Formats: sequence, structure tokens, C-alpha cells
Amino acid sequence: MKNLFILLVCVLSFFGCQNVQQPEKPKNLIPKDKMVDILTESYMTNAARSVNNQFIIESGVNLDSLVYKNFGVDSLQFAKSNAFYAADINSYLEIVENVKSRLTAMQKELDSIRVLERKTTDTLIERAEDRGIAVPMKQE
Repeated sequence: MKNLFILLVCVLSFFGCQNVQQPEKPKNLIPKDKMVDILTESYMTNAARSVNNQFIIESGVNLDSLVYKNFGVDSLQFAKSNAFYAADINSYLEIVENVKSRLTAMQKELDSIRVLERKTTDTLIERAEDRGIAVPMKQE
């Protein structure tokens, strides 16, 4: 009896998934390269929220709307385009991989800038100390 119930659930699940409709291609579909730009910017705004959300709330800025406005799209156009691309897993994976590559490149660039800033600061402190100039304590 238990096996029959499991078989019935599996068969119903299989047939229940057969009528999933793919979203239609929107008339104003956002091109893939622009979707990569928008998603990259969206991920960065989400990171900003996690760093200083209170400031963003107090300033009254809606970061998502700002991103859409920056790229000349609206939230509905973005949602429809995102749903269309997400329906094709290979297409969406390509978009997400491009976003990931861009974010990784941005992180590497930021890290290299931080290293240069630290080297510059350390050099200036060393020179000041060599000349007997009082240097404030470093704050890590």
C-alpha cells in the first residue's frame, strides 16, 4: 500500500510538471549585455544595503529604482526580461557567469587599490619617522 502511494505521488508529480509554460519573449526584451550591466549594478546595490542600510533608508533613496533609471528600463520590463532569460537555464547561467566575472574583476581592482594605498601610507609614515616627525598611531 505504501509503495502504491509513493508510485501514485511520483506519477502525479511527473504529469503535473508537464504543463509548465515558458514566459513569452517580451516586446521590449532587455538585451543580454544590458541585463549583465543591470544585474551587476543590482548586486552592488544589495551589497551597499548590507553595509549601511540605515543610511540608505534615512536618505530615502530607492536603489532599485535608481538602477533601473540609470539603464533606462522600468521594473516591469526588467522583471519580464529576467523571467524570460531565467526560463532558459543555459542562457541565464551565461548571464550570471558574466555578472560574476565583472564583480570578481571589480573586487581585484579594489584590492589592488587598497594595497597601493597601504604601501603609500606606510612609506609616508616611515619617512616621517625617519625625520623625527611625530606620527599618530595607526588604526587598523
